[in-house]
Formats: sequence, C-alpha cells, structure tokens
Amino acid sequence: MTTEQLYKILKKHPSVQTDTRKLKPGDIFFALKGDNFNGNAFAKKALEDGATFAVIDEKEFEEPDKTILVEDVLTTLQKLAKYHRQQFTIPFIAITGSNGKTTTKELINVVLSSTFKTYTTEGNLNNHIGVPLTILKIKADAEIAVIEMGANHQNEIASYCEYTLPTHGLITNCGKAHLEGFGGVEGVKKGKGELFNYLRNNNGTAFVMWDYEYLQEMSKGISTIIKYGTDNADVEGVLIKNDPYLSVAINNGAETNKINSQLVGDYNLPKVLAAVAIGKYFKITDQKIQSSIENYSPSNSRSQLINKGTNKIILDAYNANPSSLKLAIENFARLAGEKKVLMLGAMAELGNESFDEHKAIVEIINKYKWTNVVLVGGNFLKIEHPYISFNTSNEARKWLIEQNLENTHLLIKGSRSIKMEKVLES
Repeated sequence: MTTEQLYKILKKHPSVQTDTRKLKPGDIFFALKGDNFNGNAFAKKALEDGATFAVIDEKEFEEPDKTILVEDVLTTLQKLAKYHRQQFTIPFIAITGSNGKTTTKELINVVLSSTFKTYTTEGNLNNHIGVPLTILKIKADAEIAVIEMGANHQNEIASYCEYTLPTHGLITNCGKAHLEGFGGVEGVKKGKGELFNYLRNNNGTAFVMWDYEYLQEMSKGISTIIKYGTDNADVEGVLIKNDPYLSVAINNGAETNKINSQLVGDYNLPKVLAAVAIGKYFKITDQKIQSSIENYSPSNSRSQLINKGTNKIILDAYNANPSSLKLAIENFARLAGEKKVLMLGAMAELGNESFDEHKAIVEIINKYKWTNVVLVGGNFLKIEHPYISFNTSNEARKWLIEQNLENTHLLIKGSRSIKMEKVLES
C-alpha cells in the first residue's frame, strides 16, 4: 500500500495509536517494535478493542481485511507524517536544545495560542515516534504548529526535519547532555545544529539567543535571524527579581510591563525572552504576550514551586545533566532562606565523562553552605564526599519523612531514571 493510499484511510479515520492501552474505537493501530516488545503481537487485540485497521510488518499477524501489511511500520508512520505535513502551508516551528526545550515550547505555545489555532507536542513526546505522532494530530484548522525535538545522538534532528519540514526553528542551548551518544560537547553542537543546517538550506527563520556566541556562530548563513537576549538583540530583557519567581523587564522589542512569571530560577530568563520574541515576530499584542506568560504555570516536575506546610520545595526532577544541575544549584544558593536542603539524583547518559561530571557537581556543592545535602544513585555513590548518600529515591524519601523539616527550602532534581519526584510521595 502506498503512502497516498494509506493517507486516504487516515482521512476517514483520523486518529493514530501505537499503544493498545490508550486505544479508542476508530483508531488506526500502528504495531511498532521495541527492544522488549513486538507491536505486531498486539494487532489482533487492537482490532478486537475497536481499531479500524492495524498497520503491521510481519505477515504471520495478518487479519483478513483489517491489517495493512507494510515493509516497516515505523518508516511508514514517518512517511505518513511527512505526507500529512505537506498538506499545510502554515509555519512549523521546531525547538531543540540540551536544556529547557519543553518549558520553552510550552511558553511559546501559550503565547501563540492567544491569537492563533496552535498545535504542539504533548508533554515531551519529542522522539522518532513522538514527532510523527504529533504531526499526525494536527488538524485542518491549524494556523501554527510547534514541534519539540529531542535527540541523544547525531543525525537524529536531521531525520526529524525530513518529515517535519520546519519553516522556523530555535535551539535553546547546547550543554553537557547525552554526552555518551553525541561524543562530547562539540558533538552536541553538531547534533543540535542540524536544525539550523536545515533552516539554512531551506530559507528558514531562526530565533537565536544572542548572548550565546556559539549560537551566533551556528546560525551564520540562515536567511532570517531574529535575535533575543540581554543585549544587542531584537528583543532584549533582563532579570528583575528571582525570589522565588522570575520577573523580567523587556527593554527593547516589546512594550510589555514587567512580566511576573510563575517560573522558578534565573536560568528561565532565555525561555521567557524566546516566547516574547516569537510572539512579536507573529505580531501578537504585547498585552497578550505578557498575560500568556504570566498565566503559565509549570507542571510535570519542571521548575515547580511547591508550598508544603512551612517548607518551600523547588521540584525540578524531570531531568538533569551537568549544565542544568549546575545552574539549578547556583540559583538555589542565591535564593533567600537560612535553611536549605539539596536532594539530587545522579545524571544519566554521560558515558566515560560521568564520574568526572558527578565529581564536578560535588565541587560546586562544596562552595556553599547547606543544612543538608542528599545525593542519590549512580556515580554519586562512587565519589568521596561528606554528604548523605542513598541508592534510591525511595530511601531518600524515608530519610526526608524522618526529618520533620520546618521553615526549610528544598531543591529536588535528578535524571529521569532516578525519579527524584518520589521523595515527595507520602
């Protein structure tokens, strides 16, 4: 079956699912494979649960008139997403980077949604499966699409661009994330820079954080560049206050009043400026830009401020890498408060540099005075330090319960695999 023929079926049944647990009657089920599962084996169940068709790539799982046999299900899904994308002439904004992709995407989405019918990545479904699924959910009434792209190795962003076909793009930053897959920081720049390469080769528009000289260099040759930052940019803004919430003054490019966000951490300044810059580029009013950013409340363990009794907790446990963890610790140290407790989970996907990067984090911790420091899992367990150590977040949770803390500030952060949010479970 050709992509065009499959697309005609999609038009009649415009809902795609890859997980039988989330299947709704009328969905088309794509039987994807993973390291530990074979979606083909679930095709029959999907059909019994109401799927109109199941797209499979193993003949033994065929069901008469109900399965569509293709050479490779994932490739078919991506080709179908590209074909759907080609039906639109609207702006497609792609976002990637080492840190802050999802929050940046959410801020941009709320700003654009104030004026346009905007479709965006749900949560952080930003991989080789999530990106095509996001594209396929875009309906005919779309005026703008915002697509988040995650990557942990080179050529990954380039592959997403082949079916997302972005017209606009933004790289939040290039830091010490997924070093194992990228092969070091220069590899990160090369991998994330694949988005700018696509825009350069296709007359696209880039939104560039002009404070970062490496992004200036990476964006050279792109036909249209919109600069945002603290100086010498089309949209300029500075930090006014960060205790606990971030307040920003826009000095150039927009006539907003002081923007009082619900974000915790001065490292969120570039995210706010990016949202303002994109809002202005698409001619959204200053008032709508400001109110959209101010009304956005972070969730899903990203820069959340939680008041629990007399304690204030910064929960930023969705992920961690050396760059983001360093910024979070330094920001926490600057906040007002006499009693502060750090609860940090180990960082993942750092390869041969993992031990040294964890050691460097301990050295940063050593620079400040803390009431307590709790380090959990991974290479934190292999480093000599004077702090409390646990193997798991569950052990750390038990310790926290026993402390009966009062009038204390806590920072909780770690890689997804450590699940540091569990320390707050009752």
